[in-house]
Formats: sequence, structure tokens, C-alpha cells
Amino acid sequence: MRRMVAETRLHPADLILPAFVREGVSEPVPIAAMPGVVQHTRDSLKKAAAEAVAAGISGIMLFGVPEESKKDALGTPGTDPDGILQVALRDVRAEVGDDLLVMSDLCLDETTDHGHCGVLDAQGRVDNDATLERYAEMAQVQADAGAHVVGPSGMMDGQIGVIRDALDQIGREDVAILAYTVKYASAFYGPFREAVGSSLQGDRKTYQQDPANVRESLRELALDLEEGADMVMVKPAGPYLDILARVADAVDVPVAAYQISGEYSMIEAAAEKGWIDRDRAIMESLTGIRRAGARNILTYWATEVAQRIKDQ
Repeated sequence: MRRMVAETRLHPADLILPAFVREGVSEPVPIAAMPGVVQHTRDSLKKAAAEAVAAGISGIMLFGVPEESKKDALGTPGTDPDGILQVALRDVRAEVGDDLLVMSDLCLDETTDHGHCGVLDAQGRVDNDATLERYAEMAQVQADAGAHVVGPSGMMDGQIGVIRDALDQIGREDVAILAYTVKYASAFYGPFREAVGSSLQGDRKTYQQDPANVRESLRELALDLEEGADMVMVKPAGPYLDILARVADAVDVPVAAYQISGEYSMIEAAAEKGWIDRDRAIMESLTGIRRAGARNILTYWATEVAQRIKDQ
């Protein structure tokens, strides 16, 4: 009876797998703060992509982790055609073709020696306009490497319009933009810092949003849509279900939500202690995100949950 009258259902196609690929490693590297998640080698990433296709999920979002010695103030590995993210994009496209949407994180934080999402000025502040120039180049390089979708996550003003123009200039109108429209300055990003080998100095409160604010997020939404976003996203997901619902009610484009590292780690840690039922907690958390209005969910459990749904 419950199954028959359920108002919200999860489907494998709702899910997107975030995945990390690390340069210069011969074996996958476990991420201590995220049990069960690894920094992939190029080969293990291809295997994960094939498993994602078999499970029926819609996409994989790739994050590149370059060697520490290659990071610099401008995030050069992010625009190097032979940078780890671009290499991984080509690897995954060669492995799965168009059977999986191959998405790329478009941001400088993984590639800069200071760990910020943009270029810094002489006073150590993020220079918005200088960063947009880097993002435009990144978008073109990632498109050339095979990205179906780019995900600008840096929260610079005007980034969607600049990236859309950059892609159109090289005839890549077919590459979609998943806008990180609502991205709060959250404490729940903690484990992600380890996952991408972050070199962050300070915080990102000058460009990520204040958790206390709602109207700010809706202004960001209007701007991203005006600039040409094909899809919009709310991040984090669980602590901001009210924002997700407001965004979903306001737009007629697909809405995604990112169940981030801290949300993942809390459930895994509590389950390891025996304090909660792991499988039920995972499904309940994802159902809540879907119920709040997310058409798609980025989650580190994507392949596992998709397979579980198929097996039911």
C-alpha cells in the first residue's frame, strides 16, 4: 500500500555521481573523512564511469586533483589541455561515449596554490573580473576535452554569461551549463577539502552566500537564468531544503541539488557507530531532497543507490 501511494519516488536517472581523479597515483587513494569514497586513478575512474552506466544513473561530475607542485596562483592546470581534469574527461568519454553525461567542475580552487576559487589581487582579495577570464578559458578547454556539461562552482558575479559566450565563440552551443546558483558558505564542505587536496587559506565568505539569507539566493537565481543557465543547483542540499523548494517553485528549468561531503560523512559516521540504520538513512535523505523539488541529485551514493533501486 505504501509503495502504491508514494508521492515521491527516486529513480536511477535522478542521480549524478561526483568523482575525484588524482594525478600521479597508481592506486585509488581512500579519503579518510569520506569512508567508501576515493581519489581515483585514471583507470579506476573509467571503471567507476562504466559502473555508473550499468546502474542507470544520468551523469558523473569530475573533479581533478593535480600534483601539488603544479599548482600556482593562476590555477594553470585548470586550463592546460594535459591537466588532470582534461585528461580524465577524455578518458571517461572514450570509455562511455554518450551513455553517461560527463560533467566537469569549472573552478580554480583545486588548481591554485592558495585554494581560492579565483585569481587574487595584490591585496589578496579574489579579483572577480580577472577570474572570469580564467573561467572562459577553462570552459573552452573542458569542452574540447569532451565535457557534455560544465558546472561553474566558483560563485563569481557574471560567470554564467561569460562562460556561455566563451562556449558559443568556439561553436559549442551544445555544451550545457549547470549553474551553481545557490552555494552557501557552509561548514559541511569540510571533508571535501581533503577530497580535492585543498590549499585554502582563509575562507570563501566574500563570494559564497550567507546561510541566513534567502532573497540573496533568489537574486542569484534570476541573474543566472538571465545569463543563460541551462540548469540550476542548490548546494548544500539537506540543510537548505527550504531554499531548494523556493528555487524549484520559481523556475521552469531543471533543478539539481548537491548532497555534499559533510552530509555524506555524517550518515556514514553515525552508521559506523551503530547509531542509525545506514541504508534507511541514505534513502530517507535522498527522498527528502527529491521531495523538496530537486529533479537531479549529486550524491556520492549515486551508483550504490541506483543499483539498490533496480534490485527492488
